[in-house]
Amino acid sequence: MTNFSVAAIQMTSHADVEKNLKTAEKLIAHAADKGATLIVLPEMFAVMGIDQLDKVKIREELGHGRIQDFLSQQAEKRSVWLVGGTIPIAVSHSSDKVYAACLLYDDKGQRVACYDKIHLFDVTLSDTRESFYESKTTAPGNKVVVVPTPFGKLGLAVCYDIRFPEMFRTMHDREVECIILPAAFTDTTGKAHWDILVRARAIENQVYLIAAAQTGVHENGRKTYGHSMIVDPWGRVKANLLEEEGVIISEIDLAYLQKMREEFPVLLHRQF
Repeated sequence: MTNFSVAAIQMTSHADVEKNLKTAEKLIAHAADKGATLIVLPEMFAVMGIDQLDKVKIREELGHGRIQDFLSQQAEKRSVWLVGGTIPIAVSHSSDKVYAACLLYDDKGQRVACYDKIHLFDVTLSDTRESFYESKTTAPGNKVVVVPTPFGKLGLAVCYDIRFPEMFRTMHDREVECIILPAAFTDTTGKAHWDILVRARAIENQVYLIAAAQTGVHENGRKTYGHSMIVDPWGRVKANLLEEEGVIISEIDLAYLQKMREEFPVLLHRQF
């Protein structure tokens, strides 16, 4: 399949899982009705807790649980491939940590890939007095994931990963064509870096990049940036959404991607 429509969903998630799933269901249905066959949910779409322990409390074993059942059912019901943002998956050797797992389901509702977020957001922003220590409750993954699909080879990344170009170059070495990025960028870092980072990763690896974001003010007081984007291999923004909840849709043209790589073979010119 060289041409298909992809959707990125933007949400303002809360601590109430069922409320978030109802919102996600509505937006997935809207995206499918508009013709999207690959749909991407944002990071932490199912829960944005009051504190970090909330996600640990609702953790699921991989392959079992309310959130995973929801994703599988929605993919099958809508006959779409669905990227489940991130959900908290239990760490076998730890009772107080989870993986931030990005799960990919096919149009039959079968899970075909799982990526555990590698780079964890442990930062202090002195200007805004914000501190984030994701590693307190989240264990890092250690595997880069690129998976063959009817939509070409998809790479899975999450939020803070976008700041580490070597991860995306590893994906390119595995012939990735589209990269999926669920995110929950802070408003402060989003204003400064979101657009340029998303477009840079698309340009330097000559890929489509589908970035689905959290937006707005959450119950814990955290403000996320929004601005979900779909970017083509030339760095052009094909679709974007500012700060409201909703859906963006764009066509992906893999023939164009291959043509551009042949005509502008920058990655064949690497010296290091």
